[in-house]
Amino acid sequence: MSVLSAALIAFFSAIGFQLLQKNIVYTLIAFAILFLISYVIIMSLFKRVIFQKIKLIYKLIYTTKASKREEIFYRYVLPQKSIEETEAEVKRWAEQRNTEIESLRSMEIYRREFLQNFSHEIKTPIFAIQGYVDILLNGEIEDPETSKKFLINANKNIERMVLLMNDIDEISRLESGTQKLNYSNFIIQDLIREVFESFAFQTTEKKVRCSIKKNCESPVAVHADKEKIRQVLNNLVTNAIKYGKEESTILAGIYRTDDQHILIEITDDGPGISEEHLPRIFERFYRTDRARTRDKGGTGLGLSICKHIIEAHGQTIHARSKVDVGTTVGFTLAAK
Repeated sequence: MSVLSAALIAFFSAIGFQLLQKNIVYTLIAFAILFLISYVIIMSLFKRVIFQKIKLIYKLIYTTKASKREEIFYRYVLPQKSIEETEAEVKRWAEQRNTEIESLRSMEIYRREFLQNFSHEIKTPIFAIQGYVDILLNGEIEDPETSKKFLINANKNIERMVLLMNDIDEISRLESGTQKLNYSNFIIQDLIREVFESFAFQTTEKKVRCSIKKNCESPVAVHADKEKIRQVLNNLVTNAIKYGKEESTILAGIYRTDDQHILIEITDDGPGISEEHLPRIFERFYRTDRARTRDKGGTGLGLSICKHIIEAHGQTIHARSKVDVGTTVGFTLAAK
């Protein structure tokens, strides 16, 4: 723009000079001098005006106060940058801000859903306790056995609230990294058998058969926090029993994916989970069927705790499922 503007000024001035002097040599000299003078003046004006605007843009897009080094940059380096370079930087800043805004928007939606779900989960036991206590305080129940039954039910709801708060507290510790992991080497099949045995009463009652898959019995050592992995397996087996049908089967598969990782899968032949719910089953309080699953008990945080425990180990967890076929939840652990 400076060159074009200077050329136009010099050209029209030279035409006027030629009309007055009628000397082509003087006219060319005048054109050259006028062009250089115009170029220098226009260029300095452009720098002063445009780059002052660019400096203002930089002040707007950067939220921190400029240091001495940044002041040197604004004064000496910035004027050397082309408009294209500055435009690219502003675009990068805009993209970064858009990403931050989207992230904040997602977090806001997640926070709102979490508060709504937590409020819904906590209201049920609170209202139940309030109802039992009000009846007992009003003296409407004279039968000692009925009063005792009401107190037992109120206590069960208190235990549910305590369990809920403990689960939320554990997730918070895992997320913040304050929950220390006690690593050790152990045989994963032995731990799975211990977990299966701990559910013997429930599995016998529902005629559920728990076993390790064929060709997966050979001992495989893993490096992890044994008690935390026990908790993961407990949650997965609990869900398989709770939501499964009678006379069903729960199978555990252990596979060496490579020299560094072991894949553990817990598979059931229960009702399964529809495809639209699968991406969200590890979210806090997420239930595929609120009415049905709440009747089964639990806090709705079991799979979320599993996810946080596995991720705290630096590993991954996933789920595969099909309605009326069953569900498989798998997670990886470090091989010994």
